[in-house]
Amino acid sequence: MSDAKFFQRGKIQELRLELNSDKKDRNYTRKKQTLKKIVANMTMGNDMSSLHQDVIACMSIPVLEVKKMVYLFLINYAKAKPEMAYEAIQTFRRDVEDPNPLIRALAIRTMGYIHVDKVTSCLIQPLRHCMRDQDPYVRKTAAVCVAKLFMQDRHLVENAGFIDLLREMLVDSNPSVVANAVAALTEISERSDHIQLQLNMSIASKLVTALNECSEWGQTYILESLMFVVPQEPGDAEMLAERIAPRLQHANSAVVLTAVKVIVYLMNYMSRDEDIHSMCKKLSPPLVTLLSSGPEVQYVGLRNILLVIQKHPEILKNDIKIFFCKYNDPIYVKMAKLEIMFRLASEHNVEQVLSELKEYATEVDVDFVRKAVRSIGRLAVKIESTAQRCVEALLELIQTKVNYVVQESIVVIKDIFRKYPNQYESIIGVLCENLDNLDEPEAKAAMIWIIGQYADRIENSDELLDDFLYTFLEETVEVQLALLTATVKLFIKRPTAGQDLVPKVLKWATEEVDNPDLRDRGYIYWRLLSTDVAAAKAVVLSEKPHISTETDNMDPVLLEELLLHIASLSAIYHKAPTTFIPHCKPRFLIPSPALRRQNYNAGRTLQHQDSYSSLHNSAQYQQSQSNMRSPRSDEDDGNGGLDEFVSSPKQPQHQRLSYHEQSFEQVAEASIGNQEYYEQKINAENPYRTDTAAVGGSQANRGGGVDLMSFDL
Repeated sequence: MSDAKFFQRGKIQELRLELNSDKKDRNYTRKKQTLKKIVANMTMGNDMSSLHQDVIACMSIPVLEVKKMVYLFLINYAKAKPEMAYEAIQTFRRDVEDPNPLIRALAIRTMGYIHVDKVTSCLIQPLRHCMRDQDPYVRKTAAVCVAKLFMQDRHLVENAGFIDLLREMLVDSNPSVVANAVAALTEISERSDHIQLQLNMSIASKLVTALNECSEWGQTYILESLMFVVPQEPGDAEMLAERIAPRLQHANSAVVLTAVKVIVYLMNYMSRDEDIHSMCKKLSPPLVTLLSSGPEVQYVGLRNILLVIQKHPEILKNDIKIFFCKYNDPIYVKMAKLEIMFRLASEHNVEQVLSELKEYATEVDVDFVRKAVRSIGRLAVKIESTAQRCVEALLELIQTKVNYVVQESIVVIKDIFRKYPNQYESIIGVLCENLDNLDEPEAKAAMIWIIGQYADRIENSDELLDDFLYTFLEETVEVQLALLTATVKLFIKRPTAGQDLVPKVLKWATEEVDNPDLRDRGYIYWRLLSTDVAAAKAVVLSEKPHISTETDNMDPVLLEELLLHIASLSAIYHKAPTTFIPHCKPRFLIPSPALRRQNYNAGRTLQHQDSYSSLHNSAQYQQSQSNMRSPRSDEDDGNGGLDEFVSSPKQPQHQRLSYHEQSFEQVAEASIGNQEYYEQKINAENPYRTDTAAVGGSQANRGGGVDLMSFDL
């Protein structure tokens, strides 16, 4: 029978009479029915706290179903009314010694949920006893209870020895107990400022052995804990990855993605390219299989795939057809697939990709069409051999006269002109025929740039610019900047045609606008033109920076961190967790003798950035570049080839690492210094963290006074 009938507003007095009824109640059926009504009303938001005396009286009933509902009542109201919990303490103590393991586990779980000091103090001894209980169900419940208790009082957990008890549970004979112990230790490590989980290969091997007998969520917890294993010897990472590989065939997507994360992490510690190539082959089928799930799982898989292929593009290079969009895909799935298609496009499959993109550009969804058109332009910039076909495809789309298609096409054609100068200028006439369709700032700015850049080839370029100038003061800053520069280019290339336009534009830019960037550029142009036209020509018509699709690539430092967070929100947002989760611990690749040395070109070095905000702060970056020592000469300067930033006395030393030159000891020492600097920056941005977080990483690695959970069994 359905329980929907219980979700009706009940009167307190009637419920009290039913609980205290003297009628014979075989198997406590009436009390169960009444407690269900109370819990249902509680769920609907009705205040049932006045019944606490009557509900607590039911705790003595030795029926598991009754106890569950009474404990649920206590959890709901104990925080607001602690006196309820005080009255139940004696019953809790009896229940944790009950012969029934389900009741023992229920009691210890409930006490862990009640955040009342007196209940917490009474929990210590029963919890310690339950962690050594003969029944595995009680033990695994107690392990999770330790993690809950740590959130209430972390000092109590550390001082009472629960961490050591959890460590002992890692070698428990029951896989479920092991999984819960690992989950608790991982949670504690992530939340603690001075406890860091470290697992050696011995305990990692035991955990992998327990995988086969765990539930799917237990497998996820164990796989996640393997991210705290740092291979020290050649072959360790390969052996561990091979043993994890069968999890890639699991039906649960969480298990698959977590296994992918661990294997991608271990690939950093593999020495042979053949082993990495072999693992990449094994990663392809499970990632493809994720795309046969529902749209939500597909999207999660696609966002994670986008990260993986940026580091290892060979993983899915032969499976690009899997990412072709279906007619019934949700728009967010289509957009994610488009990005991956572009990333995987190469000279071998570009014909297929271009054909798909041309078809997508005729769809009805505006955002999808825009993305498809822009992808065609990016494809031309990425693969030179297909640029001609991409330009022809864009011209066909322009002929459709669809407003947003025309505007997107003009935007990407501007990039093609920059990438391949003096090759496709013959199509400018077609572009100029569509000036009336331009109403978006980006498209206007792109067209104005084209007119200014080729002012000497467009006969009526002065008339075209003059038409745009009618609305100069009403345009966005982006369009105004483009108009200002294009007009100056026209004057430099064709002084007669531009002599009437330049004074007017410069006057507007310097006297009638509020934007400082526009005003400053106007003054610069004015002074250049009035003092030295040759210098103005050299500045305005200087060679443009090289354009490529590499600017679309994610920053390598951020990518490395996000790959350590596959199957998490960070992989969905493509943001480091420290940017949206307060007090979150950053993750690093821990140096070890097995850490793979990357092959860098001469003069390139791997820099550990202190934070991603400073990475994109151009002024600070340029200052650090100016303070950097000159490259190492042929003569050794005595520092072992380890260059460093010149920094003020108050700023932590920040090292530049060159893995292909340095010994392991030098790399490790520099990494420790960089992590300390990173931690101090994080603490400066998160003032609520304790002082121990600032030095936790460095002191731990140096064997200082910081507790490290290093389980060498």
